[in-house]
Amino acid sequence: MSTPEIEPGRLFIGGRWRESSSGSRTEVIDPSTGRVATTVAEAGATDVDAAVRAAREAFEQGPWVAMSGRERGRVLHRIAQLIRENAEELTALESLDVGKPVSLCRPVDVETAADQYEYYAALAQTLDGAVRDTPLNAFAYTRRGPLGVVAAITPFNFPLILSSSKIAPALAAGNTVVHKPADETPLSALFMAGLFQRAGLPDGVVNVVTGAGPVAGEALLRHPGIDKVAFTGSTAIGRHAASVVGEALKPVTLELGGNAAHLVFEDADLEKAIGAVIKAFVFNTGQFCMGGPRLLVARPLYETVLGILAEAVPGVPVGDPRDPDTVVGPMAGDRHLKKVEEFVALARQDGGRILCGGKRLDLNGGHYYAPTVVADLSNDSPVVQEEIFGPVLTVQPFDTEDEAVELANSTRYGLASGIQTTDLARAHRVADRLQAGIVWVNDWAMLDPAVPFGGVKDSGFGREYGPEALASYTKAKSVVISMSRRSVRV
Repeated sequence: MSTPEIEPGRLFIGGRWRESSSGSRTEVIDPSTGRVATTVAEAGATDVDAAVRAAREAFEQGPWVAMSGRERGRVLHRIAQLIRENAEELTALESLDVGKPVSLCRPVDVETAADQYEYYAALAQTLDGAVRDTPLNAFAYTRRGPLGVVAAITPFNFPLILSSSKIAPALAAGNTVVHKPADETPLSALFMAGLFQRAGLPDGVVNVVTGAGPVAGEALLRHPGIDKVAFTGSTAIGRHAASVVGEALKPVTLELGGNAAHLVFEDADLEKAIGAVIKAFVFNTGQFCMGGPRLLVARPLYETVLGILAEAVPGVPVGDPRDPDTVVGPMAGDRHLKKVEEFVALARQDGGRILCGGKRLDLNGGHYYAPTVVADLSNDSPVVQEEIFGPVLTVQPFDTEDEAVELANSTRYGLASGIQTTDLARAHRVADRLQAGIVWVNDWAMLDPAVPFGGVKDSGFGREYGPEALASYTKAKSVVISMSRRSVRV
């Protein structure tokens, strides 16, 4: 697949394309070459205010909220259809923007986004209330309605998927949206704005503001016209977002960092387990908050597993993301690459055994790092405890099931976890004890819009996907009607 020609991007506000009020622009870098791909408008506080006002007007005066769930569902179905009709262009944009291999973009990123809109199109007409039986002499029932204007703030690693995971349920519930994509990866968000318009979404229902997090993102967090914030990103910025939004007494959903453990028990099917282990830490070049960068192996298998990984991992194809044979592309940017280099240097300093990788790769000027496996680090090493967010796997042995669970739960994160075992009872038992929002057994990254995921501990709170996500974009109202025949005289 060739590199697409990208027109300079503008802001999408109130159904219109416009430059930022300051005229400022920012560069979008192709991570596979380090060269400028295009520029996009850099929104400031004035632009964010215009976007929020447009979303508020669309919510209070436009037709979207008044539509039935079935009518909104038809529009969401049309969005899904347009995503699939434009799959080739979306694949090219996402690969260019993030450095994702095209072999993954089409079946994973693009198809998942389409699936999300289809799923919430179906759920849109299920938002009804319930009659409640009470001892009151009254008829009591509940209704569910939209919250209002939602700020969707999304990260660089899965721009299309993680924006759809917020925008689709927000729209299904009848909300309007202001989307702020990551500074580095705004291209699919701007392309999707055009698809929303073509699908018949009324003006102002979705607005896209590109720009710097400390400016545009901060303005969104603090804007009084926002009714809910849905944020995916680092734990540090998530803490700040929670503080700002919480002070305003508004709801917030936070899907934050992760450092998932992958447990391989002695009874595991080793061939399948190794495949899942490699997928878990190299998928998306390790830039996956639900990746598996910590491998815990039953001691009798420890050296065997290390030997297999040392031989297999260097054979994983690394290279140009436009090459259909590539499995691991570049890091999304130079700062992400430097962070990985710092962690691997620390691993060496802490006495880690580098089995393979451990170096930057010189490929066409891009931000490439060799998939790396590190053994023999102590559990308190920062390389084990912190989120690296790159293609680095640490490996530790364990002696008992209890020790495996203790090690798995020993970090401050709790987003995902994985188990490799052929013992069904063990799978249920250990999954119940792992402190994570989602646990995979005998594979990794099995995700579907119907299955919720989210974090515990420093990995955040709230859930993406499933009816749980849809409910989080609604508010409940109770109506209690007296059935008494007697009137009250004053």
